[in-house]
This record gives sequence, C-alpha cells and structure tokens, in this order.
Amino acid sequence: MLDREQIQAILPHRPPFLFVDRIIELEYGRRAVGVMDDPGQHTAVLRGHFPGYPVFPGALLVEALAEVGAIAALGLPAHRGKLAVLTGLDHWRFRRPALPGRAVRLEVELIAARHNYGRARARALTDGRLLAEGELSFALIAKPAEWASGEAAAPTP
Repeated sequence: MLDREQIQAILPHRPPFLFVDRIIELEYGRRAVGVMDDPGQHTAVLRGHFPGYPVFPGALLVEALAEVGAIAALGLPAHRGKLAVLTGLDHWRFRRPALPGRAVRLEVELIAARHNYGRARARALTDGRLLAEGELSFALIAKPAEWASGEAAAPTP
C-alpha cells in the first residue's frame, strides 16, 4: 500500500532510523500493518547486538511498531505535518528474538484518542509467531519552527 518513499512523505524518520520498509494494510485513524523486510539490513546495530548471535534489539522493534502507528495517526488530515512522539510503554512482553533473514510483520491498532494524545496496541510477528506485544502511548505535536527552517540546533549538554 505504501512504499518507503510514501512512508517518508508522512514520517520525518530517515535511515538509519527508519525501520518499516512498507505498509501493507492501512486505515488512517484506526490501524496499520507494516513490514520490516529483514532486520539483517541494519548491520551497524546487529554488529554489536550480539557478536556471533545477531538479534534485532527489542527497543528498536518497539520503535518500528511506533513508526507504523505514527503512519496510522499522521495520515489523518487534521494531523498532517505533525510529529508523533512516544509518551509511554505499557505491558510489553518479548517472546522471541527478531533475527536476520526473516521478515517482521508490524501490527498496530489505535485504541484510544483524545485531542493530541492516543494509545495503541502493537505486536510484531515472524512467520505467524509472536515476537513482542504491548501498548504505546503517544502525543501528536507541531513540528518546531526551527525544524521547518532547517536550522534545528543540536541539544546542549
């Protein structure tokens, strides 16, 4: 349904921090299903996690799911041009590792929305087997003015 270029028209994420490769099901404001074609393509991450037994990190699996959820939320006309930022993670369980060479299905259903805040139920699967599941909380915020001008400064320590 959406390829990498169309995803990047909605999300501000760019490689190496864009983990969803395509969206295969989409109902804006309700749900989306994305695919990470192969966690093995993220070689820089896997080189250190773990040497000799590469496992795609659970935290980045949650990030991939959040990207899919953001597409579902940001596709609504009222939210176009905003940023979706994580505000909470609840009830997460990691059942199996995401391994190189196996596509990961990323399913997200928006379960609550109020003003610019929402919650989503998310799960990741490979070959129909559950890898991880939990809930995401998020806020939809306006892009900072300096971002629009291309002059966003690095945070000061």
